Amino acid sequence: MKTDVTIRDIMNDNPVIISRKASVMDAAREMKGEGVGSLIIVDNGVPVGIVTECDILRKVVAEGKIPQEVMVEDIMSSPPVTVSPDASLEEAIKLMGTHHIRRLPVVQDGKLVGMATERDMLQVSPLLLDVARELAAIGGGSGERPFRKREGMAGKCEGCGMLTDRLTETDGHLFCESCAETYG
Repeated sequence: MKTDVTIRDIMNDNPVIISRKASVMDAAREMKGEGVGSLIIVDNGVPVGIVTECDILRKVVAEGKIPQEVMVEDIMSSPPVTVSPDASLEEAIKLMGTHHIRRLPVVQDGKLVGMATERDMLQVSPLLLDVARELAAIGGGSGERPFRKREGMAGKCEGCGMLTDRLTETDGHLFCESCAETYG
């Protein structure tokens, strides 16, 4: 996928941030109130971590911890994988696929300037998944599956929903490397 679209064109330039000393309960309430699935932890304008709904579920709820007693800094992913606002959409998708993430804080001159998510990227290129499915379906009624176990296609994983440039087609479904092992 080649495109002239940059991250600057699609990013949210007002990302939601939270203090590393906030409780996980505060983080969950902030996510709910802002309608977002992640928060960026910033020190003096520099992103030092990111906390997602998944972090809260896996590291707090599933462990039976009390959200009011756990601090964001204890469960955040740090350092966050970031991207430049001048990066291409293709570069960002590859970065997300490589790191198995769905959100990228956007940093310029070391400071947080925005957030780009896979949803932002799909709004620019909503046909990405459809194109990948069409490629997988080529072969018609011959009974052959020319793309069976073919790797390296770009699109959205049907298992976890992550954008990647390394999909594997298995029995008519497109999976990232992790999900291909589970579902394939």
